[in-house]
Amino acid sequence: MGIRGVCVALATVLVVAGCAEVGEAVDEAGAVADRASVCAEALGLADLNPLVDQERLRERAEDKERRLRELAGDVADEDVKASLLGLADSYLQVQKERLDDAGVVARWVRRNTERLDALRVACT
Repeated sequence: MGIRGVCVALATVLVVAGCAEVGEAVDEAGAVADRASVCAEALGLADLNPLVDQERLRERAEDKERRLRELAGDVADEDVKASLLGLADSYLQVQKERLDDAGVVARWVRRNTERLDALRVACT
């Protein structure tokens, strides 16, 4: 193999290596965009009015729990995933509680706020 063959082989290696780096950068940018969209949607879901009808409250909590678990399945970032699942667990808990007791509502709000704060931290 002459000098020309070596140059062609070296150029091919450099192009392939460059393509791999570009591919990794594109994948990383996609993961960041996915995380940002998941975080935005999850933070938008994180509300619940305990002053509405108990049945409606449970239905909304069930819907929020389901959607948060779906979002957790869509994100690769383990911290975000764990925070989403913690928040989903909070909405599962509210489905089981007697929410006509103000103390129960206050404890749930406190726990949910802590989990929401953890999600905000994981999303930044």
